[in-house]
Amino acid sequence: MATDKLTVEDLLSFPALQLRVLAGERGLRRSVSWAHVSELTDPTPWLLGAEVIMTAGIAVPRSAAGQRAYLERLDDAGVSALAVSAQLHVPPLHDALLRAADERGMPLLEVPLAVPFIAVAQEVAAAVQEDARQRLGAQLQVFGALRWLASEDLDTTMLFRRLERLSGYEVYLCTPQGRPLLPGVPAPPDPGVLPSSVDAAPTIPGGFAVPVLTPGGTAGFLVAFERQGARPAGLAVVQHIATVAALQVAMVRHQRETVRREGAEILAELLQGVLDPAVARRRLHRFSIEGEAVLLVVRGVRDDVLTQSLDEHPHLLLSRGEDRYLLGPPDLGAAVAALPAVAAGMSRPFPSGESLRVAEREALWAVSKAAESGRPLVAYGTDTTGRWLPDDPAVLATLVEHVLGEVLRYDRAHGSALLASVRTWMERDRRTEAAAEALHVHPNTLAYRLRRFSALTGRDLASTGAFAEVWLAVRAAERLGLME
Repeated sequence: MATDKLTVEDLLSFPALQLRVLAGERGLRRSVSWAHVSELTDPTPWLLGAEVIMTAGIAVPRSAAGQRAYLERLDDAGVSALAVSAQLHVPPLHDALLRAADERGMPLLEVPLAVPFIAVAQEVAAAVQEDARQRLGAQLQVFGALRWLASEDLDTTMLFRRLERLSGYEVYLCTPQGRPLLPGVPAPPDPGVLPSSVDAAPTIPGGFAVPVLTPGGTAGFLVAFERQGARPAGLAVVQHIATVAALQVAMVRHQRETVRREGAEILAELLQGVLDPAVARRRLHRFSIEGEAVLLVVRGVRDDVLTQSLDEHPHLLLSRGEDRYLLGPPDLGAAVAALPAVAAGMSRPFPSGESLRVAEREALWAVSKAAESGRPLVAYGTDTTGRWLPDDPAVLATLVEHVLGEVLRYDRAHGSALLASVRTWMERDRRTEAAAEALHVHPNTLAYRLRRFSALTGRDLASTGAFAEVWLAVRAAERLGLME
C-alpha cells in the first residue's frame, strides 16, 4: 500500500476484487476504515465516516434527483466510496449521479456480479487489521493516563499533550457555549463544529466531537481533529479521552469547591472579627489577596454565576441570605459591575487582613444605593460630602435630630414622604421634573413637599449653607438606617 492508511485506490489494486471506477476518480486517495452493506436510502445516522458502502441497488433511487441526493447524503456523512453491484437490483444510473460523484470527488465503484460483497469486506478487514492493533494499543495507553495522573502528577496541559501524541488527534475541550472547559486545553477555533445535542452523531469533518459527561450533566464537548501525518486511533480512543477529561473536570470542580468553602470560612471569621490581622494576612496570601483589599456586597446574582465570572480574579465568597459577600483586590469591582442585572456595593480599599467592621458597613450602605439608583456598582466614598461624616453613631444621631427631627416625626405621624422626596430631589441635582418622575408624583406635588420641608426644618433649601447642612443630615440618617 502507498500509505499507512488503506485507501480506495488500494482496493482497486486488489486483483481478486475486480472493482471498476464509474466516476469520482479525484477521491481515490480517500481513506477506508470499513466496508459495509446497506440497503437503506439513508444509512448516515449509523455511520462513523470513512466507510465503503456497498449496495445491491435496492437503496438507490430511480430518479436522477433522488440518485444525486442519495450520493450527496453519503458524501456529507464522510463515506469514502459507494460500491454498486453490477446488474442485480441497480436501476439505470443517471448522468446526474455521475456528475455529482465527479464534482465531489466521491468514488462510485462497480462490483462485478461474480465478486460477493463479503469478499470486499474481508479484504478491507484484513488490510486494516494492523491499524486495529495500533488503535487497541492507543486505547490501552489512554487508560494508562489514569496512572499518569496518580504517579507523575501531570498538570492538565501535559496530560492532554500526551493524549494527543498517542491518539493522532489535535484535542480541544469546551463548554456547550464554546468557552474553555479546562485550564491548559484550548477551545476549538470554530464553535460551529459543536454538536447540537449530546445525542448527535459524533462524526464531524476531519474528526469527532463527543460529549464530556459528568455527574452534574454534560460539562461540554471534546473535539478531536486528525493530525497531519499521524495515524488517528479512531472513535473509541477519542471517547476514552473524553472520559479522562470528565474525570479531570470532576477533580478541578472538587478542588475549586474545597477552596471556595475554605475561603467562605475565612471571610466569615474576618466579618466576625475573630482573626488576628497577622493570621488573616497569612491566610489571604494563599488566595493571592495581598496589599489593599475591598469588600463587596452583591445582590441579584447567583453563586454559580459569580463563581464562573470571577474565576480569573482572586476572591473569597460568602453567602448571607440574599447577599453575597466578596473580598478581593480593588479591581474586583470592575468584574462585578460587568455582570448582568447586578446591584453591588463596594467599600473603600483597606489593608488586607484588617477588621471588616467599617468595610461591611460601607459596602452595605453602597449596595442599598446601587439598588435604589439602578446602578450596577456603587463604591463607598464617591459621595464627596458623605465621606466627611464621623463614624460615631451618637454624633450622627445628634445631627439628624437637630436638622431633620421635626420632619421625621411629621412623616411618621402623617404617613408622608417629605424626607424621601427631598433626598430624591437633592440626588437629582435639584431638577424638579426628574425627581417628580422618579417619585411618580406631579412636579407641583413635589414643590409643595419641598416648601413644607423648609417650613418644618426652618431651612431655606435655596441657601447654599442650608442645603449643605440638610444634605449631610440626610446622609447621616441613611447611615443610621432611618431611611428606606
